[in-house]
Amino acid sequence: MKHFEYRKESYYEEVKGMDPLKERLHFRKEEKTGTTSGLCEKYIQTNLVTLPKTYAFDFLLFCIRNPKPCPLIEVMEPGQTIPKAADADIRTDLPRYRIYREGQLSEEVLNIEGVWQDDFVTFLIGCSFTFEKALLDGGIPLFHQQQKKVVPMYDTTIPLEESGIFKGRMVVSMRAVPNHFVDRALEISHRFEDSHGSPVHIGTPEEIGIKDLSNPDYGEAVDFDPATSTPLFWACGVTPQNAALQAKPSIMITHAPGHMFITDQLDQNYSWALDNK
Repeated sequence: MKHFEYRKESYYEEVKGMDPLKERLHFRKEEKTGTTSGLCEKYIQTNLVTLPKTYAFDFLLFCIRNPKPCPLIEVMEPGQTIPKAADADIRTDLPRYRIYREGQLSEEVLNIEGVWQDDFVTFLIGCSFTFEKALLDGGIPLFHQQQKKVVPMYDTTIPLEESGIFKGRMVVSMRAVPNHFVDRALEISHRFEDSHGSPVHIGTPEEIGIKDLSNPDYGEAVDFDPATSTPLFWACGVTPQNAALQAKPSIMITHAPGHMFITDQLDQNYSWALDNK
């Protein structure tokens, strides 16, 4: 796991009113419940997976063996609710959570205080939302933001390395990029290796088992012209949720797709992206 610098106050003030703490307090008070795409740009966002301790070692190995969809940012101690990555309560400070029981989606909730257990181990996993501002700064439009939609995500046939009860296929997020910007998108996202890095597939969705881009498995379909834009597919932190459907742990808590944990950490890769616009 890499270490990231906490925000410096002068730089923090430049981020137009986007205070991660204030945003998390909105989530905690249940005043905002929507996607975090476009919020607190330049701050690291993460996926969340919470499991009972008995499953934690297998899941840790699963992440280590599958770093593209599961880049680890932080692993918390059993029962710990305050991460190092932010002045936050992991039980309340995401806009939406999903609870899986025996591998089945049980419910989607706005906090998990009522189901919290002292043996829960929480994993914070890198998210592609972290590099979206860098794509925008590179002149690359993000159609899901323009259309005010949750980024589309798809189950694929790309196999994962197994670890104990955890196995399955990769989930990917899709961003369609104007053809003349494809190389630039690859160059920018490659730098953000702890946020899934460069795409795992370009174009031809059927080659990775995606039959219909207009029918995503998670998120919302995005409109784009296939004659002028190419779909790029990034490994996605929803992958552990997909693995849970087969692993069937007694209980597993995750973020709702597109509703991430916003940290207090700035990603240093933005300085490179801005210098090379």
